[in-house]
Amino acid sequence: MTVAAAIRWALVAIGLVLALVPFIWMVAASFRSETDLYANPASLLPSAPTLHGYIGVWEQLPFVRLLANSLIFAGVTTVLTVLFDSMCAYVLARVPFRGRSIAFWLVIATLMIPFQVTLIPVFIELFHLNWLDTYQGLIIPRATSAFGIFLFRQFFISIPPELDEAARIDGASHLRIYWQVIMPLAKPAIATVALLNFMNLWNDLLWPLVVTSSPDMLTLPAGLTLFGGAHVTDHAVLLAGAVISLLPLAVAFFLAQKYFVAGIATTGLK
Repeated sequence: MTVAAAIRWALVAIGLVLALVPFIWMVAASFRSETDLYANPASLLPSAPTLHGYIGVWEQLPFVRLLANSLIFAGVTTVLTVLFDSMCAYVLARVPFRGRSIAFWLVIATLMIPFQVTLIPVFIELFHLNWLDTYQGLIIPRATSAFGIFLFRQFFISIPPELDEAARIDGASHLRIYWQVIMPLAKPAIATVALLNFMNLWNDLLWPLVVTSSPDMLTLPAGLTLFGGAHVTDHAVLLAGAVISLLPLAVAFFLAQKYFVAGIATTGLK
């Protein structure tokens, strides 16, 4: 092994350790008691493993309700985002019309606007619609994203236009071309947009805290945060809840890993 290769492997090993240690500590700490956590917080292994944290999640939190709200919020919003973003990207990539480039750059320009800037206007609009503390109030304002439109468009323009022309000769409309020709070829882009949106929405804390006010509508991150402030904080319970909340993300990533990597390779590098 050359010196350069040894240095590369050493850097990879350092990066791997830095990335994994926080997760290992969190998982190990979820099996520790509160006394053990305060006695030796830097330890990576529990001195006396216990299921106190996981039992406390079910006894001290409405965990099933929080989990269901997170699944509804992240799942439904992700499906709508993929649908709306892909339809918008198809028009920008495959339908010629005057001002198409300007429309695309306007979409890209919205990426520069922080979400916090539009938070108060959207909140006021939801108030007048009487949508606060409802599922539609949580989902509809997040049902599209400029980043998803950008990724889909970059993928769609790489698909040969001859496919569209052949479909149009057979009498297919734009809606049929989009659904039966383009979308079946866009699995990598769909997986990439869906996974990135699902992760972002699942971990979102600010939006659910602003829109919801009743415990029955809280998502899992918001519920864990309020639990820490409303009672004497049991860190083992909070860490157990955090570990459980990571499981859907891990499952989603492993299921979409193949298409996710292909999507990044074919769209993100252009």
